[in-house]
Amino acid sequence: MGAATWQALPLPGAELSIIEDWLAPTEADALLAELLVAIRWENHRIRIFGREVASPRLSCWIGDPGTSYVYSGTRFEPHPWSERLDGLRARVGQACGERFNSVLANLYRNGDDAMGWHSDDEPELGERPVIASLSLGAERRFRLRPRRARGEPSRRDDIRSLILRHGSLLRMAGDTQRLYRHDLPRAKGLERPRLNLTFRRIVTSR
Repeated sequence: MGAATWQALPLPGAELSIIEDWLAPTEADALLAELLVAIRWENHRIRIFGREVASPRLSCWIGDPGTSYVYSGTRFEPHPWSERLDGLRARVGQACGERFNSVLANLYRNGDDAMGWHSDDEPELGERPVIASLSLGAERRFRLRPRRARGEPSRRDDIRSLILRHGSLLRMAGDTQRLYRHDLPRAKGLERPRLNLTFRRIVTSR
């Protein structure tokens, strides 16, 4: 593992920081190759604007018993931890000062796979969740913008972008989810996959 030096990212009211080289390239390469085949990838159905559609990426919800998660009208029951992911969550938790009990694994197969604007603000996560995002594979652009009242237009200059690189660890905490939305836009012409592990702590159940 590289030197664990957090770099704070200036965003008013948010608690956002990143370690660019949290995993050394050789370890990140090996972890990506292993997880691409070891995780039980699924194409989840989610509800958007009242319609049920296929999620624009592959996913797998993994966690301790009792850590079910409701997202876009669908309840996800956790798959059990593998030995590798269980060890990884302990390391991520130590780096972030949190005891994680679940992880959402996302596979963006190429630049056509994406994630729309949203906040990780489901009741199960508590009021001020700590979410750790480990990126593996292709570099992708990650964007944040302030949450606005319904009907209030967004402005292009509100958007803050950063590049999530292979082996980087992003920590979102405090009021980040309450104040901001984030997305991962499409990347035209990108053929290589990106695998993302977002470690979380389920504190309530529905």
